[in-house]
Amino acid sequence: MHENDHRNVLSEHLDADPDNVEKGLVSLVLTIVELLRQLMERQALRRVDAGNLSDEQVERIGLTLMRLEERMSELREYFGLNPEDLNIDLGPLGPLLAPE
Repeated sequence: MHENDHRNVLSEHLDADPDNVEKGLVSLVLTIVELLRQLMERQALRRVDAGNLSDEQVERIGLTLMRLEERMSELREYFGLNPEDLNIDLGPLGPLLAPE
């Protein structure tokens, strides 16, 4: 392979569509945020089930989680993503995110 051939191959790989790169990055960031949201929700439910929280704390946690879920929905809609777009397939381990 000549030097020009190497440049052509390299330039083909580097000519990424900026819109696709942005959407991929947004998708990855929202996937991480959604994973954290789900983990927080599970932890909150465990604490509620254990009876370790006051009624005020339960109300505050519920409101916080509801607002976070609403904001995630708004961000997905803004960037044209579906919930399925955020769920990474981990092969034999299954999907990353729990079904809602």
